[in-house]
Formats: sequence, structure tokens, C-alpha cells
Amino acid sequence: MSAPHGHQADGNAFGSCSTETSRSRCATIKAVRYFLSRRIPDATSVLLVESGSRGLLEGLIAHLREAWGEEVFIDLVTCYAKPPAGFRSENTRVYRVTEYRGRDARGTLYRELSRNRYSHVGIICSGEPLMTKWKWVLALRLPAKIFIINENGDYFWLDRGHLALLRELVLLRSGLGGAGAVRTLARVFSFPFTFLYLVLYATVVHARRALRRG
Repeated sequence: MSAPHGHQADGNAFGSCSTETSRSRCATIKAVRYFLSRRIPDATSVLLVESGSRGLLEGLIAHLREAWGEEVFIDLVTCYAKPPAGFRSENTRVYRVTEYRGRDARGTLYRELSRNRYSHVGIICSGEPLMTKWKWVLALRLPAKIFIINENGDYFWLDRGHLALLRELVLLRSGLGGAGAVRTLARVFSFPFTFLYLVLYATVVHARRALRRG
């Protein structure tokens, strides 16, 4: 299947980067460009990073197939032994991070994924400590349009058109969004006073002991 004209141009530009350093630099430039642009390229091949609970992608795959078609490869980077339900071998390539231990092996994986020339990369940001480094490294290294999948199975594109959603997600993950915001801010503002009280209390206690001994 031939790639759309715009995406093929991206692939040719990426192919001109011959060394590892220049490939990384080209990928970073494309990542910035995709972030600044609201344009969504046609889906030619998609990579999903399973950095969250298994049920998230299992609930999302049917929707993605409906949107992009059965012929498009939707590949998977995962730490699980088996692929999620709904992923089939005829249109899914599975990359298990447990098979790429060490710097050289990781480099091999990055190069193989780069050769697939993904148009989209989806990463799960559900607040779970699962494959955190992997998802952000791949998001930076692969010249593709990034979309973020939350804990509800919803997703949005990582670009300037969705800054409000991105800000809300960051605030939520940092404890500054929703009902937790008041408690978090209260702890932040009360910490200096609490610390000062503890210092004064310890000073008084030690002073009393010194006086009694004297």
C-alpha cells in the first residue's frame, strides 16, 4: 500500500539521516513539527505502546480498526508475554521489551521501529508506573504523530490544538487537578509553617532538658 504524498515526503527526509545521531536529531525535529501542526496524517502504520493496564488497548482496538481499517498494521510494544485480545498476527507486529535488554539491543529495536515508518504512535498515560521510560523515549525517537490514551480509553492528539487537554492531564497526574488539588495545595502551603513549628518545638524541648541538667 502506497503512503500518502505528505507522509512519503517525511519518510524520504528521515531516510536521508544516515547516522544514529542525525537520525535522532531528525526525529526530534519532526516531533516538534508534528506538535506545532494540527494536521493529522493518513494512517499508514500505527504503533501502540502498552504502558498501562491490558484492558485499555483491548477496549480501544475495535474503535481504531473502525477508524483506520483492517489492512493497516497496528503494531505493539509491550512488556506482557501475550498480545491483548483483538490483536491479530496478520496485521500486528509485537515487540516485547523483555527481549531487548541492554543498550545495544535497545538500539536494534529503535532502528527496526524507525524502518517501519509509523504515521501514528499511541502511548498510554494512565498514571500507572508501567514502561514509563519506554513510552517517552519512543515518542521522541519516532517521527510520527503522537496520540495519548488516558485511563478511560479516550485519546487525543499531542499537538498545540489540544494544549488544554494536555494541561489538564499534567495537573491531574501531579495531584493539582480535580478534588486532589485543594489537598495538594494545602500541603504545599502549610509545609513551611509545619516545619517551623517542629523546629521550635524541638528547640523548646532541648532547652528544657538543658536547663534541668544545669
